[in-house]
Parts: sequence; C-alpha cells; structure tokens
Amino acid sequence: MLEFSQVSKSFWTGTQRKVILDRASFRVELGNSLGILAPNGTGKTTLINMMAGLEKPDEGTIRKTCRVSFPLGFTGGINAKLSAMENSRYIARLYDLDPDYVEAFCRWLCRLEEYFDQPVGVYSSGMRSRFTFALMLALDSDIYLIDEGMPSSADVEFNRRAGEILRERLERSTVVIVSHQPATLERIAKSAAVLKNGQLHMFDSLEEARVLYDYQTHD
Repeated sequence: MLEFSQVSKSFWTGTQRKVILDRASFRVELGNSLGILAPNGTGKTTLINMMAGLEKPDEGTIRKTCRVSFPLGFTGGINAKLSAMENSRYIARLYDLDPDYVEAFCRWLCRLEEYFDQPVGVYSSGMRSRFTFALMLALDSDIYLIDEGMPSSADVEFNRRAGEILRERLERSTVVIVSHQPATLERIAKSAAVLKNGQLHMFDSLEEARVLYDYQTHD
C-alpha cells in the first residue's frame, strides 16, 4: 500500500506560489493499477517523485508498506562519472539486492558491450535510456511508477526484450502512471484519478475520470 495523508507540496516560481497538493489524502492499493490524469504544468512529475521518495512533502505523511520503484526513465540516481557496471552494483546495495545479479541482468538486457564498463557520461541518450530502464526492471517492485508512458529505444531488440519483461511484471505488480493523455492510460490502469486544484480526485474507471478531466482542460 502507498498512502498520502494530508500531504501538501508547493513551489515558489519567482512570481507566485504553485500548489501541487493541498492537504491531499489518497491510497494506492496493491492489485489496483492507477492512472492519473493531469494537464502539463500541474505537477505530474513532482507527484510521481513524491511517491518514489525522491521529493519530500512540505506537510503531511507518505506511508509505504511495499516496494515502490523509482520512476521509469529516472536518471537522477545515476552517477555519470561511474560506469554502468559500477552504477548497477551501487544501486543494488542501496536496495539490499545481490550486486552480481543486478549487474548481470543489466548487462544481458542492455547489450551495451564494452560501453557497460565505461562512464555513463559518454553514453548517447538512447544508451542511457536502455541502462536506466534495465536497472528499474532489475529492482523487482510491488508498485511501478511511470511518468508519461513507456520509454522507447531505437534498439528494436531491446524494446522487445524489455517489453516482454515489463509485461510479465505488470501481470503481478501494480502500476501508477501519470499522463496528460487519457489514451496513454487505457491499457494499464484499472482505476483513474484527476489531479485538480491540489487534490487527487479518485474514480473507479477511466471513463468517469475523463469527464472531470475534459471539463477541467476545456474550462
């Protein structure tokens, strides 16, 4: 379970205070994948980062009773001066996993060959995306966090291998996906929510959520 209790979060933009959450309370239950609709600029990434523990609330409490992934495609935990091998082993220790397994899994999935032992800073954006995606899949989680849909790579074989693994994980895991496009959520979400005026309005179906979202975006 992932639970927000009376959580507030805001930023000062230089001219005004931007409110992301205002004493918001909601819960994500295991087995009930959630799609969150929010227009661009309303704080989708901040919300998903708070779920991952990458950002702290100004007020309130965030409780976790399960393993929550970092957001799919997140690169903030990667040290560009270290190689993929060094990064994978370091992250494995942080998550109390076998470094040999995590390194071997990432080597197999990424297929970066000799680049796996070179600093991540010299990678192309596609190579870095493949590594971070592989690293997330190596860290088996109960809840996977996805910001704006699935990342893709120019490497067709990587997309096939990673896609098969992700689909298998999603069959036995829970997903929280945030997007400004309802179509992005259709294949994944069992329930849906709309981020509006600092509150997360929960619905049993995407169709119900779209009514509020369409009204909000065309208001």
